[in-house]
Amino acid sequence: MSKPLVIVESPTKVRTLKKYIGKDFNVAATAGHIMDLPPKEMGIDIDKGFKPKYLQIKGKQKVIKALKTAAANASDIYLAPDPDREGEAIAYHTAEVLKKKGRKFYRVLFHELTKNGIAEAITSPSELNRNRYDAQQARRILDRLVGYQISPLLWRKVQSGLSAGRVQSVAVRIICERERAIQAFDPEEYWSITALLEGPVPPQFSAKLTKKNGKKIKIPDEKTSSLILNELSAEHFIVDKVVKKLTKRNPLPPFTTSKLQQEAIRRLRFSAKKTMVVAQQLYEGIDLGPGEPEGLITYMRTDSTRISQEAALEALELIQNRFGEEYVLKKPRSFKNKNKAQDAHEAIRPASVFNTPEKVRPYLSKDQLELYTLIWKRFVASQMQQALINQVSISIKAGAYTFGVSGSSVKFPGFMALYISVNDTTEDEKKKQNLPDLSEGTELELIKLDPKQHFTLPPPRFSEASLVKELEENGIGRPSTYASILSTIRDKGYVDFVNKYFKPSELGFIVNDLLVKNFPDILDVDFTAKMENNLDRIEAEEIEFTKILEGFYGPFEKELDAAKTEMLSIKGVGIPTDLTCPQCKKPLHIKIGKNGPFIACTGYPDCSYSRNYSRDEKGKINLIEPSFEEAEGQICEKCGKPMVIKQGRFGEFLACSGYPDCKNTRSLSSEGGGKSTGIQCPEKGCNGEIVERRSKRGKIFYGCTRFPDCTFATWDKPVEQECPKCAARFVVEKSTKKEGTFLKCLTEECDFKEHI
Repeated sequence: MSKPLVIVESPTKVRTLKKYIGKDFNVAATAGHIMDLPPKEMGIDIDKGFKPKYLQIKGKQKVIKALKTAAANASDIYLAPDPDREGEAIAYHTAEVLKKKGRKFYRVLFHELTKNGIAEAITSPSELNRNRYDAQQARRILDRLVGYQISPLLWRKVQSGLSAGRVQSVAVRIICERERAIQAFDPEEYWSITALLEGPVPPQFSAKLTKKNGKKIKIPDEKTSSLILNELSAEHFIVDKVVKKLTKRNPLPPFTTSKLQQEAIRRLRFSAKKTMVVAQQLYEGIDLGPGEPEGLITYMRTDSTRISQEAALEALELIQNRFGEEYVLKKPRSFKNKNKAQDAHEAIRPASVFNTPEKVRPYLSKDQLELYTLIWKRFVASQMQQALINQVSISIKAGAYTFGVSGSSVKFPGFMALYISVNDTTEDEKKKQNLPDLSEGTELELIKLDPKQHFTLPPPRFSEASLVKELEENGIGRPSTYASILSTIRDKGYVDFVNKYFKPSELGFIVNDLLVKNFPDILDVDFTAKMENNLDRIEAEEIEFTKILEGFYGPFEKELDAAKTEMLSIKGVGIPTDLTCPQCKKPLHIKIGKNGPFIACTGYPDCSYSRNYSRDEKGKINLIEPSFEEAEGQICEKCGKPMVIKQGRFGEFLACSGYPDCKNTRSLSSEGGGKSTGIQCPEKGCNGEIVERRSKRGKIFYGCTRFPDCTFATWDKPVEQECPKCAARFVVEKSTKKEGTFLKCLTEECDFKEHI
C-alpha cells in the first residue's frame, strides 16, 4: 500500500520533515503557488459573482507533474503549506490538481518544525478552511480589480509601465503627505536655560528652567533669554521639593511580525525583507549537526502575542537555572491580543528555549544568529520578573523661577538583565542623571547658567521601521505584506530611499495626487483599514466574501468611469505650474518623458522650451539650466576644440564646443563615470559602486567604479532589492524572448527567479 503524502509549500521544509516522518510518509513541495489568476488579463468574471479564473502558473508544470507522481496511488494526502491565508490557497489549489475518486485530503498546520510540533500536527489534522481561503481570494480579487483597471488608466494619462495597488498606493500617500507636511513646516525659534548646580555632596548636576510663577515658561528669543539670565544671576537656588518613588516596569510581549521587523531594522540594521527571509530560514529548519535539520522558531507571520503554556513553563525553568529564584515568575505571564481574528498562531518564539543562542551558534550564519538571539531574548525576557526602578524628581526654586531635574537608578533589573528593547528607553530617560542625595530646603551653588538657541523641527521622514509601525497602527496591510509593500513602492520608482528614509519621487507625487483626486475611497487610509477588517470578518465566517466585493465594486466602478474622462492627462495637457516661459511668456507645465518628469512650454510646437527641474525643501520648482561648462582635459578628436558638458534626454554627455560646425559627441560613461545605480559592488572587500556604462560598440553594461582594480561587470541591470532566497544585496533584471522580463540572483548557488 502506498504511503500517505505530505505536501508542504517550501522545498526547504522537506528535509526537516523527512527526518521525523520519512518512514511513514512521503514528502513533496509545491515551491509556492502552483495556480494563480492569468498574467495578461484581469481573470475576474464580475457578472458571475466575481468568479476568478485560475490557471496553472507558467513554469510550474514540472512541479505539478512531480506532485502527481509523488501522490501516485496514495489515498490520503496531508496538505501542509504555511498556516496562513496564502498557504490555505495553495492547499486548495493543490487539492484541485490532485483530486481523485476515493482520495482524501487533510489540512495540516505546522506552527513549529520540531519533533513534537510535527507529530502533534500530523496526528490532529483538520479539514481545509474555506473561510480562510475565501479571505485570501477576496484580497487577491480586490487587488486585481484595482490594479488591472487603474494601471491602464495611468498608462494612458501619465506614462506606460506605471502601476497602482490597493495597499501600496495608500503607503505612497502616507509618505507623500508626510513630505508635504515637512515642506509646509516653518521652524520657530525658542531658547532653553540650564543651570549647572552643586550641592553639599557630589556630583554636580544640570537642571532645566521649566516655570515662572508656577506657570510653564516659554523663551521665544535671545532678548527674553538675556532678561531671564540677568534676573537669575541675583537669585539663590533652593531645593523646593524632592519626590522619590519606586516604579515597576513590565517586559514587552514576544514578537509579532511587525514588531520583529521594527526591532530588527533598528537594532540589527536589517531591512524588512531581509528580516523575513532570515526568519523563514530559522522556521523551516537549520542543520544542528549532519542530517539533523530542526526548525528553531515558530511560524513568523503572526499578529498574536499569545504563547503556549508549555513554552512559557519551559522558559520559567530556564530562567530558574540561569538567573535564579528572584527572576522567576510564580506563574507564566500572558499578553492580550489586539485582534482576536488574527489569533491563529502563537507569537514568534524559539521552538525550544533550551536551544540557546550559545548552543546553536556553530550552526548559524551571522545574520541567522543575530535574529535568533533577538527572538530568543525577547521571549525569555517576557517571562521574567518586573524591573524595579528608583526614580527621583527634584524641583528647585530661584526666586520666581523653577528648575527641574529627574534621575533614576535600577534597584532590581528583572527582565532588563537579559533584554531591553530599543523602544524601552525614552529620550528623557536617556538624559537622566545620577543625582546627589538632596533634602528639601538645601541651598545649591550655581556653577553656571547655559542659554541655548533651538528651532522646532518638522515631522521626520519615515524609516522602514517607522513606516511599518505607521502601517500597522493604521490597519494598512497585514504582517505578511509589510516587507513586500516597502519593496514595491521603491521598485516602482514612487519613492526614493535616501539616507535610510523614504522620500517621494516627483513621479510618486504626480501619481499620488492624480489617484487621491480621482479615487478618494481607494486611497483613503480608513477605507483601506476597514477593508482589512472585512477580510478578517470573512475568515471569521461573519460575512460572505462576495458581499464584500459587491460593496466595494459599485462605488469603485463609478469612480473608475469618471476618471476615464476627468483625470488630468499628463501626456497631453500636463500639470500646471506658476512659472511662465522665458521665451514666449506662456505657462510652463510639468510633463512626463522617457527619463521622467520635466518642464515644458504649453506653446509647443511653436515654442520648444523645456528644462529638467528639481524641488527645494519647500517643494518650490527650480529649473536646471543646461550645462555648457568645459570638460577639463577633454579634446574633440575630430577638430581639436575643447569638449563641453551638455544636458540631454539621457542625462549629461560630452559635446564639441565647435557645434554646429562639428557635431561630435561622446558619452560621459566612456570617461570612467557613468550613471550611478546606488548599489555597492558585490565583490568581497570592494567599496566601489555599480554604475551604468557603455561598451565601445555602444551597448549598456554595469561595472564597478573601481575598475581596473575591480573587474566586476554584468550586462543585466542591477535592481536594489535583496534576494528573497539568499539575501544577496541586489538582484538583476533580465529579458529573453522565451521567458520575457524577470528578476534573477547573480549568486551562483542561488536559483531565485521571479517574472515581472
